[in-house]
Amino acid sequence: MPDPAQTAPSDSRPLPGAGRTAVVTGASSGIGAATAARLAAEGFDVVIGARRGDRLESLAGSIGARALPLDVTDPDSVAAFVGALDRVDVLVNNAGGAFDTAAVADADLDSWARTYEVNVLGTVRMTRALLPALRASGAGDVLFVSSTAGLISYEGGASYTAAKHGVHTLAETLRLELCGEPVRVIEIAPGMVKTAEFSLNRTGDQAAADAVYQGVREPLVAEDVADCIAWAVTRPHHVNVDLMVIRPRAQAAQHKVAREG
Repeated sequence: MPDPAQTAPSDSRPLPGAGRTAVVTGASSGIGAATAARLAAEGFDVVIGARRGDRLESLAGSIGARALPLDVTDPDSVAAFVGALDRVDVLVNNAGGAFDTAAVADADLDSWARTYEVNVLGTVRMTRALLPALRASGAGDVLFVSSTAGLISYEGGASYTAAKHGVHTLAETLRLELCGEPVRVIEIAPGMVKTAEFSLNRTGDQAAADAVYQGVREPLVAEDVADCIAWAVTRPHHVNVDLMVIRPRAQAAQHKVAREG
């Protein structure tokens, strides 16, 4: 009989992210913070960026990451962030958000511009700036955290759905342009995710934000999305997760949500 000590898995096996550096944008809260924590646990050397320095430093200290100030809407901030990096193997483009629920007829163009600037142009800035490093890594990953709002539209969501449709087509186009190069392009599109800030930032009212999830049994949480992100970037590098759509079981479609009570 084989010796059990020789056939049992070794505890000294390297973690999936060992030796790789992952950058996570919008990491001061929500999906970004959960992703940073999960990637650190997977052995990645994690660099986190966001505007809120106090939250960023606190998270970095708790998970063993490196924190750098970052405003993806500011070209100088992006340049300074990128200039402080020695290498990058994974870029998680998570920074984004929704800021209104207005109908198109009542569109606030300042809100539209803000939404596009953060979700689309900020993502393009980071991707363009870090592509040379991702290519140089020999096994790079560009991961876009988009949304089911980038795949289907709904009333009252035009500014956000337009921006996330932009992120979706950005990922598709980049994948075509990088075909044959050692860089994967991955898109994770979550549906209903309950976080502390997303709906509050969008509605500006805590009661209205709470109503979004009222009666929904087990909406997704940030850690669920982080789990999918970590899985995608730790597959063998010849495996590309082009698009992963994730929703809570209670959400069959953008407009179809089971609510209890």
